[in-house]
Amino acid sequence: MDQICDDLAAEHSALDSLVANLTEEQWTTDTPAAGWDVKDTIVHIIQADMAASLAVTNANGFQAAKQKMQTSGGGGLDFFITSKGKTGEQILATWRSERAKMLEAFRSRGPKDRIPWFGPDMSTLSFATARLMETWSHGQDVADTLDQPWPPTDRLKHVCHIGVTTRGWSYVNRDMEFPGGDVRVELTAPSGALWTWGPEEAPDRLTGSAEEFALVATQRRHPSDTALVAEGNLAAEWLGIAQAFAGPPTLPEGRKG
Repeated sequence: MDQICDDLAAEHSALDSLVANLTEEQWTTDTPAAGWDVKDTIVHIIQADMAASLAVTNANGFQAAKQKMQTSGGGGLDFFITSKGKTGEQILATWRSERAKMLEAFRSRGPKDRIPWFGPDMSTLSFATARLMETWSHGQDVADTLDQPWPPTDRLKHVCHIGVTTRGWSYVNRDMEFPGGDVRVELTAPSGALWTWGPEEAPDRLTGSAEEFALVATQRRHPSDTALVAEGNLAAEWLGIAQAFAGPPTLPEGRKG
């Protein structure tokens, strides 16, 4: 838990550095996620962080809040916070406070403890990893919006791992039959290391940059805009529908998640 929480904190800091000195006009710049500006993006992260803190520290309280959020007029994640009437500076201060609370909550639990969520329960370790994935992917949105670099780090291994392990979900989410079979994944990390998943002898293979795979799996880039190589029908089909996050299927030009 210390390692994933340290990596999540580093991801927070990276995104914080992108938005720390924005003007109010920049806070209201539209991002590639349809209907969201920069402020909406950070508010969405805050909402999920607040829900995560509640789920980790008070399962019954989270279940009650979840039931209310899912009823008509419950407001969804707006139950926790909205951007209405708040400046970018106020939003940033709130995010800094809430993410610190979430990290403290994660560090108080064991990695295999089960935590309730909007979908299936997750282990604390998986939960913290998912929060890192979302922070990183929305950080890419903000970086794209501001035309700023978003340098890849080896923290991407967490994102890539989710991308690989959600192969079956990518089919289920599109009402497609999961074909089964093995796909060997070999990705080059930002550090130059080779990350691998799946049997070495699998005939179907997916190879290339870890950053590009993470961008595709979080639907921030279309596979055709990358140098990823898919060998075999299983790998090619999966690459075309890969989605590492919950929610309806999306396209890069309409991304949320």
